[in-house]
Amino acid sequence: MRRLPPLNALRVFDAAARHGSFNRASEELCVTPSAVSHQLKSLEEFLGVELFKREKRSISLTPAGERYLPSVQMALDEVEFATRKLITSPNSNVVNVSVAPAFLTRWLVPRIARFQERHPEVELRLESSIDYIDFENSDTDLAVYYGKGHWSGIETHLMRNIDLTPVVSPKLLEEKGGLKRESDLANFTLINVTGRNHEWSKVLQKLGVSISSIAHTISFSSTSLAVSAAAEGIGVALADRSLLQRELDSGRLVAPFDVSLDSHNAFYLVYKENRSLTAAMEAFRDWILEEMAEDKRALAG
Repeated sequence: MRRLPPLNALRVFDAAARHGSFNRASEELCVTPSAVSHQLKSLEEFLGVELFKREKRSISLTPAGERYLPSVQMALDEVEFATRKLITSPNSNVVNVSVAPAFLTRWLVPRIARFQERHPEVELRLESSIDYIDFENSDTDLAVYYGKGHWSGIETHLMRNIDLTPVVSPKLLEEKGGLKRESDLANFTLINVTGRNHEWSKVLQKLGVSISSIAHTISFSSTSLAVSAAAEGIGVALADRSLLQRELDSGRLVAPFDVSLDSHNAFYLVYKENRSLTAAMEAFRDWILEEMAEDKRALAG
């Protein structure tokens, strides 16, 4: 059986030693000065040594107190760390991740098997969402955001800057007689993402095509839907090549022009600032950043 002093007495000893005052220790611990004095007296009786020299207006550690303090503080730190880790992660092998829809379906899902093979002990719980997460009041551990990277109280890891490229179904090209010149875009429906019509305006400007020459447009609520619509032959969409690799490799989509537009946005892996990550969260963070780095090298090569 362990012969240990009460935890409250050790907390009082630590606070009194740090502040050099029973009064300030009582303020930190939200108890009365007399309660602090009583706890310390009980601790000294338990140990059989004096821990403080008591004078009229001050206290100081005795040599025994100075020897005892570092071990007590280390033990309290360990208890605090273990407690915080347990409270914040009731199931340390589960990682809840919120992901932008296009990134989830077109980049992450095809690679999930590789993560599972490397970390079979980790259970991923993935949610598709375009909303920003209130990490204080959510079970979400990590998220993939699309944007400029400026979010208050959020730790960010840049994964990929987004360059937009026009893509279209080969079947639609055949039906419409192809896209031999940039001006031929006037014969096609341009597919927008809701709230991002300016992207096509900038691409058309870069291609030297007047926006007034475009007769038909259609909008979808997400990049994922816009790309799916392009693959079905509805029109020409804008998307980043990293999200289109399967469609480009299979020939379902082609990029008719050697042009890209810096969207000034990027995908970021994010989580609450100063959060202590579990081993499972760290495993997913490290893996996804490593996978994205390999993608960048492959596209560059």
